[in-house]
Amino acid sequence: MPRRARRLAVAAVAAAALLLAGCSGTSSSSAGGEGGNVAVSLGTQPWIGYGQWYVAQDQGILEKNGVDVDMVQLNTDADKISAFASGQINAANVATHTAMMMKEAGVDLKIVLIEDYSETADAMLAGPDVTSISQLKGKKVAYEQGSTSDLLLHAALDKANLTMSDIQPVPMAASDAAAALISKQVDVAITYEPYITTALEQDSALKPIFSGSDAPGLISDALVVSGKLLSDSPATVQALVDSWGEAVDYYTSDTEAARGVIAKQVGEDASALSSAFDGVRYFDKAENATAFSGEYVSDVLPLAERVATEAGLLTKPVDLTALYDSQFVTN
Repeated sequence: MPRRARRLAVAAVAAAALLLAGCSGTSSSSAGGEGGNVAVSLGTQPWIGYGQWYVAQDQGILEKNGVDVDMVQLNTDADKISAFASGQINAANVATHTAMMMKEAGVDLKIVLIEDYSETADAMLAGPDVTSISQLKGKKVAYEQGSTSDLLLHAALDKANLTMSDIQPVPMAASDAAAALISKQVDVAITYEPYITTALEQDSALKPIFSGSDAPGLISDALVVSGKLLSDSPATVQALVDSWGEAVDYYTSDTEAARGVIAKQVGEDASALSSAFDGVRYFDKAENATAFSGEYVSDVLPLAERVATEAGLLTKPVDLTALYDSQFVTN
């Protein structure tokens, strides 16, 4: 089932650093007329958290706001990172910690918009023998290394005062983790929607014991733009942010229709994605303004940095104050 590829491409970030050394000033930004907006190549993947861009496109919001957006579908985070670093795209939908990895590698970018938090769309599942994260010690845990599942595992262990050495890690694709749990190859599995819903339907004894809601914002997505796009045309960035906000407003006013638009673009039936949609919290502009002046900066970014470091995805501290530019959500 189409779903955002969740792998955090450590190798791609390293490659990005090499690309930066060899590419000076390459960018996909092009003039859209004197004083007007510039064209945007937006790197994305078929994940519902990014779905408001499809709503903005379908409802003519992007056109109304005078911004020409080419949605560039990329299969993996690695593809997105490489395309961004080489200037093939000038904006991208990425996980918060992926933005940190890119920044650490020297990629010139800014987070300008919080798109979503995964609340229950990412979760740790277990059978009746494991009822809480305090019982993880010695258990076989299936998870995808270097992914958001990896982050969620480290957050759960940290909360239970445990470490990786206290469990039996069983690395595998998140798409296979739930099946391994159902077949009793492992005691615990970390996965995401729609695999969570499928697993719970197949085995009623399974239950979530930890999810994104237990570490608010850790599994979150953001819009990043290149430094060149930001300096060349802040008006374009403003139009993007405004368009997302208007799309979320439409989603709120006619959720069924908006979900239909998003589901079609990610190749699923809206009813099949009902639980997945319910597990994702979209941020409108007002919520962005509140989060940037509060929890996202004070809590979420430090949490994501700490857990990503513990998971080995970051190797040195990131200047979090240089990671974002919140002016566009308040305008």
